[in-house]
Amino acid sequence: MMKSRKPLLTLLASGSLLFAGALLAQNQPAPPPPTQSMQTVPSTSPSPPTQSTQAPVGKDSTRFNSPQGEVTINSTIPATKNAGPPPDFAQLAGGKSYVTEDDAAAYPPLANDFLHASSGKNRLTKAQYENWLKHH
Repeated sequence: MMKSRKPLLTLLASGSLLFAGALLAQNQPAPPPPTQSMQTVPSTSPSPPTQSTQAPVGKDSTRFNSPQGEVTINSTIPATKNAGPPPDFAQLAGGKSYVTEDDAAAYPPLANDFLHASSGKNRLTKAQYENWLKHH
C-alpha cells in the first residue's frame, strides 16, 4: 500500500512560496521620498567651546567657556586618601567565612575593587581576598 505524499508536497510548495516572496521583497525599489514642502530651519547648534583667556588652572587643567557657563577640565586622577594597611580577613568578615560588599566598605580600596576581587560574585572568600592582596 502506498503512503500519501500530499503533506510532503504541501510543505515543499509552501516553503518555496515563502522563499520566493522573500526574494521578491528584497528586489523592490525604495519608495520615493515624501513630496511635502519642507521649510528649512537654520541650525541653532551652539558653537564649540572656546578656551578661556583666563590663566590656566594648573598644568593638568584647562578652562573653557560654554553656552551653559565656564567648564574646568582636569586631566589627572584625584589623589586618594591613604586607607592604611589592609585589615585582616577575619576582621572584615565579622566571623563569617566570606566578605560581602557591605563588609568591604570598611576598607575603601577593597570596596572599589570588590567585583573584580570576588570574580563578579556577591561574596569574597578568604582565598580571593589573599589573592587580591598580592596584587594590590
